[in-house]
Amino acid sequence: MFDPLSASMQIAGSGLAAQSVRLRIVSENIANADSTSALPGGDPYSRKTVTFSSILDKTTGASQVEIQTLGTDTSAFRIERNPSHPAADSNGIVKYPNVNLLLEMADMREANRSYEANTQVIKEGRDLLGMTIDLLRSNS
Repeated sequence: MFDPLSASMQIAGSGLAAQSVRLRIVSENIANADSTSALPGGDPYSRKTVTFSSILDKTTGASQVEIQTLGTDTSAFRIERNPSHPAADSNGIVKYPNVNLLLEMADMREANRSYEANTQVIKEGRDLLGMTIDLLRSNS
């Protein structure tokens, strides 16, 4: 038998897992925003990305969120001239990660809000289940 309350909690649970991964990726990007190569002229940290997809749960008939791919951003690295930097090439050019802190902070805020919304759905679902059990107890 299909239980819509249980299905909504499973959907929210899949959203929690997805947003948790997204927050981890954003945190890694922010932590490495200034990480340069250990070798002169080498490539620095590349920004990581996460892509979601929707999958159909055949038991509940509801769509859930799934991580489709964890990838890397192929946009150009930020370049600065600093001949005294250990990662500078022979021309004094240093490559910095392609991480935009403003974009990462916006992504973190959105992921955090989505996480909170999914948490609230689970909390409300538990409250409704508790009220249903109380109603069944009082009627018996």
